[in-house]
Amino acid sequence: GRVGLATSKFFRNSFSTAPGVVDLSNKTFDKILIANRGEIACRVIRTAQRLGIQTVAVFSDADANAEHVRLADESVYIGASPAAESYLLGHKIIEACKTTGAQAVHPGYGFLSENLPFCDLCKEAGVTFIGPPPYAIKVMGSKSESKAVMIDAKVPVTPGYHGEDNSPEKLMEEARKMGFPLMIKAVAGGGGKGMRMVLEEAKFLDSLESCRRESLKSFGDDQVLIEKLVTDPRHVELQVFGDTHGEVVHLLERDCSIQRRHQKVLEEAPAHNLDAATRQAMGEAAVACAKAVGYVGAGTVEFLVDSATNEFYFCEMNTRLQVE
Repeated sequence: GRVGLATSKFFRNSFSTAPGVVDLSNKTFDKILIANRGEIACRVIRTAQRLGIQTVAVFSDADANAEHVRLADESVYIGASPAAESYLLGHKIIEACKTTGAQAVHPGYGFLSENLPFCDLCKEAGVTFIGPPPYAIKVMGSKSESKAVMIDAKVPVTPGYHGEDNSPEKLMEEARKMGFPLMIKAVAGGGGKGMRMVLEEAKFLDSLESCRRESLKSFGDDQVLIEKLVTDPRHVELQVFGDTHGEVVHLLERDCSIQRRHQKVLEEAPAHNLDAATRQAMGEAAVACAKAVGYVGAGTVEFLVDSATNEFYFCEMNTRLQVE
């Protein structure tokens, strides 16, 4: 279909026409380092090796005999078992690149995958960060900044207040304009933390203070935004891929509405009971979202869908390889 053709064109420089035969004529790197562990590191290593690219694993004390270390062509010890003493030390990763001659780093997910200071370290060392540009990570790391960019890109966002004035008086003023019920969300939030549903005005200030406390504790930032509450919402997200030439494709959607404490329990693809027009519009919006921040690599654009109307609103973008 249309998506399959677009995907084939997107990857035309990576694979030859002969089934199972990889074309190495456009190989970008000779050697990459995988700054991760476990299954994701193994998958990146296997894929790189199929492309004729040498791989470097890094490991802590706990992972000295791990599978990703055995699979890689080389391995480098980077520290003690706690991640804060090994996998989260950007300078150790850069040292390992210099020692082995790795030209690029694949961060996988978690650890340093969305870490702006690490992106800067890579740039200073002349090592390519295999992932989105720092601008995309920065913008999508802020719920308020990302929504401002999405509005400019004509991507639907949930009606609300995303301004810089975060005083209780201003937020209450905007809440009254919007009407209740509504949501208070931490600007730097994620993973279901820093969110409060407010059903009536009398509970607004207490909920605001509670949300700020949790946000400051979890993210080091107590800035919030307020949005219309979408009742009976569906959580639908799309996988996107961008290249370094400004091209972006999406690989259709997953319905992630079955959740516990705002954490996904079950994902269904394709999403059920989603009409063709909405599906196409969401795909176009996801591509527009990625293009608006010059996205490169794999990412996920998340939307809230109103079950009654099928209207959808941008929620956030994960600027990394998705765990799924």
